[in-house]
Amino acid sequence: MKIALAHFRVGQTDGVSLEMEKWKDVLERMGHEVLLLAGSEGQTQAYVIPELHYKHPMNEKFVYNAYEKRSDYDSENEFVNDVMAFSKTMERKLVDFIKSEEIDLFIPHNLFSLGWSLPAGIALTNALKTTGISCIALHHNFYWQRERYSKPTCPIVKEWLGCFFPPDLPNLTHVVSNRLHQDELMQRRQLNSVIIPNMFDFNGGAWSRDDYNESMRRDIRADEDAIIILQATRVTERKTIEIGIDTVAQLQSKLESLKCRNAVLYNGKPLSDRSRLIYVLAGMPESNYEYTEKLRIKAERLGVDLRFINSLINRSRTYSNGQKIYSLWDAYIIADFVTFPSVIEGWGNQLLETVFAQKPLLIYEYPVYEMDIRDYGFDFVSLGNTHHIDADGLASVDIQNVEEAAARMAELLTDTDAYNRVVQHNFQIGRSNFSLESLQQLLEPLIEEVNK
Repeated sequence: MKIALAHFRVGQTDGVSLEMEKWKDVLERMGHEVLLLAGSEGQTQAYVIPELHYKHPMNEKFVYNAYEKRSDYDSENEFVNDVMAFSKTMERKLVDFIKSEEIDLFIPHNLFSLGWSLPAGIALTNALKTTGISCIALHHNFYWQRERYSKPTCPIVKEWLGCFFPPDLPNLTHVVSNRLHQDELMQRRQLNSVIIPNMFDFNGGAWSRDDYNESMRRDIRADEDAIIILQATRVTERKTIEIGIDTVAQLQSKLESLKCRNAVLYNGKPLSDRSRLIYVLAGMPESNYEYTEKLRIKAERLGVDLRFINSLINRSRTYSNGQKIYSLWDAYIIADFVTFPSVIEGWGNQLLETVFAQKPLLIYEYPVYEMDIRDYGFDFVSLGNTHHIDADGLASVDIQNVEEAAARMAELLTDTDAYNRVVQHNFQIGRSNFSLESLQQLLEPLIEEVNK
């Protein structure tokens, strides 16, 4: 079969792009020809429809007028006409792509889920009706889970969200990554769905230090004795990185008290004044400026050395103006510990990435983790499952939970046997349950059913 995977963007380090790469890999192993379609191609080859771009100026205008304030249009009709004209252009290009490339199966990721691009949802629905092509739509998140989409500015936006995100079509099969989303889709839209969780290539080559990434610590201004705490997700509000800052601050205090006891780190290095904690944010910055500044201010107030290094990170290694650009996986290699304090996730790519990298992980127990992941028996450092929002609009958890988590982190960082035991235990669980071989076992019957 000839299969098209589609999203706003591909070839980047966001979770959806990474998940698409895994699907592409497995589908090609199964003997299918796979094309990528997106609004931008990043570091991979793709068929590009510019109107699908995640940050297309027209779409950003639509998003603001649909969910913030309808300030660019005198009437709802003007707004509708603009959206529909843009959607028609996209629809025509989608139909042309499907027909000219003779696509047999179309697999969009999140295009029918969030309501970020109203024109895309409308256009793709109409393209599926026009062509009759089989479609498997992956929903990583839904619009009703995000505050951004909760207050449409006019009735037509609410109507579009209800009709197209996602649509109910006879040639469309819905896929979600967890039971929570499956239940919500049934309750809200009476739509059946198949669960396929996030997966990872656990049988691929281990990430390791080499001649390329040996300079990475130097490039981020961290010496070899520094303790690197990594946050690899995008920098955006729902990743609640502020909880990570609180915990790193407490960890700093715990390690400071161990220095006078001649403690030794898990890697054999002495814990000394040179063992400086650095909290590294490697993901793409997608928050507003205000949130990023709040993180900077909080880190400075708590004495946390916070570094944004995304300018040095891409999907794969390359050079830019003579400067080495590292892959996201290189960031894991230099890390000593990873944080994942998100209070909401569709599943959690960074969780599996950390498990594969054999690094210990700090987590907040978000709902999907509690329902679908915790029972597998991973050994993570937990911040619990309760948080609140403070006066600054930032998330926080009870100080006792933070202190206990920081103490466990300090324990692992200064106990070689415990550190290795935890990461090896987690790796075995990951490889047994979330490998690409497991993904193939789920995809084979799904595609067979779709093609009946």
